[in-house]
Amino acid sequence: MPTVNPAPPPDGLAAFNALDAGEAEAELLACCASRAFARRVAAARPYPDADRLAGAAEAAVRELDWPDVLEALAAHPRIGQAPGPQDTGRESAWSRREQSGVGAAGPELLEGLAEGNRAYERRFGHVYLVCATGLSAEEMLERLTRRLGNDEEAEQDVVRTELAAITRLRLARLLGTTPAPEETP
Repeated sequence: MPTVNPAPPPDGLAAFNALDAGEAEAELLACCASRAFARRVAAARPYPDADRLAGAAEAAVRELDWPDVLEALAAHPRIGQAPGPQDTGRESAWSRREQSGVGAAGPELLEGLAEGNRAYERRFGHVYLVCATGLSAEEMLERLTRRLGNDEEAEQDVVRTELAAITRLRLARLLGTTPAPEETP
């Protein structure tokens, strides 16, 4: 599991802690698009350090009711899908950055991802979620294919783990820190 660097910029965490509740929730929604997540993490401020914030965020993701997880998943684009004209916000930019391993994929691999996404959505009823940072398109497709064999309960556990990892990375970006390369999943 990636960790947040212990020395954030001087104002990153302090600025987050100083936001009013609505502003903090809006910032947190860029990290995990579940309103229940954002409310819970914002309400527990102030955080003494970035690691405590990251830990609280991970716990909040793992304790979300499944409808709240689905709310968060609805904000994630399909792996390998080109951004649409509506995809202009910070979350979309972060998703493109996270999925940069798809950029060098050839047409056959992109079609494999598209077919895999469709099969996954038919099987589980939601978008395939993977913490794509540092993964090649081949690795993303291999994981997708393997996960198609999961039962519903096992896949929900995997989805929570992936969502927590993505949230942790995005929190680091929100605070102006980034995990060290060796700490990315």
